[in-house]
Parts: sequence; C-alpha cells; structure tokens
Amino acid sequence: MGLFAYTRTPQGYFLERSGLDFEDFAVGQHFVHRPGVTVSQQDNVMESLDTLNAAMLHYDHHYAAQTSWKHPLMVSTITLQNLIGMSSKTFARRARIERFASIAMTAPVFGGDTLYSESQILAVDDHSSTDSGRVTVLCQGLNQRGEVVAKLTYEARVWRRGQGPLFAPASVSKTEAVTDERFRSHSVDAQGRWVEQTGLFFEDFQNNETFLHWPCRSFTKQEGMTRAWRALEMSPQFQDLAWLDQHADGQASIPQTWLISVATALTTRTFGRVVANLGWHDVELHRDMKDGDTIRSQSKVLEKRLSKSRPNEGILTVRTEAMDQSDRLVLSYVRNLLVYQKQAPSPYAAAGY
Repeated sequence: MGLFAYTRTPQGYFLERSGLDFEDFAVGQHFVHRPGVTVSQQDNVMESLDTLNAAMLHYDHHYAAQTSWKHPLMVSTITLQNLIGMSSKTFARRARIERFASIAMTAPVFGGDTLYSESQILAVDDHSSTDSGRVTVLCQGLNQRGEVVAKLTYEARVWRRGQGPLFAPASVSKTEAVTDERFRSHSVDAQGRWVEQTGLFFEDFQNNETFLHWPCRSFTKQEGMTRAWRALEMSPQFQDLAWLDQHADGQASIPQTWLISVATALTTRTFGRVVANLGWHDVELHRDMKDGDTIRSQSKVLEKRLSKSRPNEGILTVRTEAMDQSDRLVLSYVRNLLVYQKQAPSPYAAAGY
C-alpha cells in the first residue's frame, strides 16, 4: 500500500492508517518516529510503585542524592515502553514482537528529559510465512540533546499487504489504496531518513472531505471516576459506588467533559498541525457513555479560509461526530481550528519534525 497515511472507504471517506506492510520494509531504511515524549519524575514514581519496584533509586530523592547520579534515575521500563510505543505509526502492523536480542540502556534518563525514537531495518526475512514476514529492527532512544540513551534490537512479525486484521471501524469492510501526495505518512529528510508525519497543512484540506479517525478509544469505570475526582466533579453518577448500586445498577457514567476531551483528541492525527483550537460550538451530547463503551471520531471539513490577522495561517471549520461501538451517535460538535500553512515558518523543522 506504500507510505501513505490514509486509505479510502467505499463511501469516499479517508480512513487514518497506521503502520507499513511487510513489503514496504527494506534493509537499511532509517525511520525517525515522531512525536517525542517528555518524561517526568511523577511518571517515574507511578511506574515504579505500580510495578512494586523496590529500587528506591527511582523515587527516593534523598537516597538518590547520595548516589553518583544525584537525582532519581528513570526506571528503564519507561524508556523501553515509550521507544516501542512511539514507533507505532511505522510499525502498527506488527502482528507481534517475537524476540528482543538485546535491550541496552546506554545513558541515564532523568525526569524532565525528552525521549525520541528512531529505527533502522537490519534484516528482512521474506520466507517465514505466507501471511507475514519477519523484520529485524534496531531501535534507538535519544534525548533532547541527541544523546543515545538506549538501544533495542528485536525481531517482529509484520502482516503482508492484504493480510491480517483490517484496522478500521466495524462499519468498514474494505478499503482501497490512496496515493495522493498530500497524504504521505513519511517525509524524507536531508540524511535520507524517513520522518513520520502527523497532521495536514492548511492547503491540504478540501471542503466536504470526511476523515475517519483511527484508532478507537474505550472507557473504563475507574478511568471515569479518576477523571471526575481530578475535576472536582461531585455528582454521584460518576464516582459514588454505593449510590450507583442503588440507583444505576452499578453502572457509572463517563463525565461528558471527558468524553469531549477524548473525542477531540482522537482527531489529532489529521488535525495535528494546529496552531490553536479556537473553540467548539453546537455541542450536542446524544448518549451517555458507560464502563466498557468504545468511541470513534469522524470529521468533515465544512469551510476553510485564510486568517486575516495571522498571514501564515488559515482557519478550518469542521464538524466532528463520535460514534459508539454500535455505530450510534454519541456526540457532535462544530469546531474552528487555526492551522499552519505549508510554506510558512512553523516549529516542525526546528524541532526535528
């Protein structure tokens, strides 16, 4: 299918696509994964305590100050998880990782550091299976100073073109390839590296185009309760288990504001080159979401116009709808977005994007 970020559905919608097919990989390719992730000491504490990690180096500041590091050292599993997770735009069609030949932590990582992930293809095995092939990858983690902090060598089985599960909403049974140049999933930099792209520039959008955002997102009761507590939301329908048992058959609702947050976040693979979100209007909450429900988002471009006050940017008006696992309408709204123009100065090149 090639290095394109969308496929087309029979209805003419553009479905967001992640991951390359096995046939797209070749020895010597170098992929730059974006975005990066800045890790914090709070991440360090939560990962350590959640896994019952007894090494106080990760969360006891007084103890860490007595070591040569002088600061709590980031637990290695955070680096491991992030480097593999950050590579998913390129490797999302991995059937599974079969083996890590080595996982080496080559420099310290501390709270406040930013992790970036890059991958090089070391070997491609075309004879292992009819539905998939094996790819050997060297994944390197770099910090904000370009220092290599980790090296992972692993073997992964990747679905061949046309094989494996269709990564699409249940309502989509098939898709066709899209080779529109504005939808390239990677750009090639001056060093010949394939740099992952997120979002379209203002010029790339056309009125009346509809984008199906992927993947979907599921909700859990615990997540809804946590979001209610953090927002000081006192309504019992979101967080009072005794009240829920008495009045709602034990089913907690997901806070409506959290639903809007998730539905909006699901659109950012297409609307990722946004200067600012200018706000929502005509927000309609059609159904309540419960524990175990799943939503997906889709957006239609209603209008585009150049900004009068910001000459390097344009304004998009889009309508977004969120559907549940039964394809029922859950949420709808119209939103205005300020988006970078393609040839205008923007932060992407300066930040290595």
